[in-house]
Amino acid sequence: MASDLNIVIVSYNSAQVIEGLLDSLPAALGPLCADIVVVDNGSSDATADLLAKRDDCRVIQSANVGYAGGINRGVHESERAPAILILNPDVRLNPGSVRPLLDRLSTPQTGIVVPQLRSASGAVEPSLRRTPTLLRALGLSRTKLAALSEHVHVSDMWSYAQPHPVDWATGAVLIMSRACFDLLGGWDESFFLYSEETDACLRARDAGLLTYYEPRSVAVHIGGQSGRSDATHAMQVLNRIRLYRRRNGAARGWCYYSAIIAGELAHAAGGRRASRFALAAVLRPSLRPPQLGCSDRLLPH
Repeated sequence: MASDLNIVIVSYNSAQVIEGLLDSLPAALGPLCADIVVVDNGSSDATADLLAKRDDCRVIQSANVGYAGGINRGVHESERAPAILILNPDVRLNPGSVRPLLDRLSTPQTGIVVPQLRSASGAVEPSLRRTPTLLRALGLSRTKLAALSEHVHVSDMWSYAQPHPVDWATGAVLIMSRACFDLLGGWDESFFLYSEETDACLRARDAGLLTYYEPRSVAVHIGGQSGRSDATHAMQVLNRIRLYRRRNGAARGWCYYSAIIAGELAHAAGGRRASRFALAAVLRPSLRPPQLGCSDRLLPH
């Protein structure tokens, strides 16, 4: 039987969470048929051993090619289906949650759909985002002012209660039409980790395809399983600069670079160690994570 969708999961040291996700999929899918592929990005924990004991997914063992690289490999090695559901290992899909995503994906000019994310305690997570701008780079999200905050705060109750197009959203759970994936040429692997979903949503919008939020679909995001560190925070900060630079040119890129420095300085002054390391990586290219390939110039690209 032909699959209704592909499911691609990229795992990395995900032994504590991956089985919970896989166990949630049958009820989430209901009568839908899915080709489920897990790309393991070189885990050093028990992830590979746990996956080898299961018969409900296909496992692709890979070197650590980054999140976007893992997605692309999973898609290319899957049966061709009209939709691709991309999942972080640390999520659990609620029963019946896949059908609303597929239904919304059929809305004209829609290329990507995201669900409502909730924490393990049941609280709605602030998963929706606005387009990056210079003002939003200053780290003033706590103001909750749209002009200063890339985050759409959950206090904006309408935004999290009603289906509507969004600029982009966190990529813990994201469904993309195969047509959109093909049009974009897949996900941009140069980001390695962080900003790849931002890039995908914004490039889809450039091509005339919407990213839609669909709250009828709900997933629980456990979080805390992605190995956050000073280095990964630096990667996140650098990739924000790279994304903005690529989309807006060098002159505005330098302004954004300066705004990011101001924002991270404020966080560092407040005692955030990761921001101190990120500042060093922004200002000294030799300290940047080598996976990004942006250590040859001050303004990362």
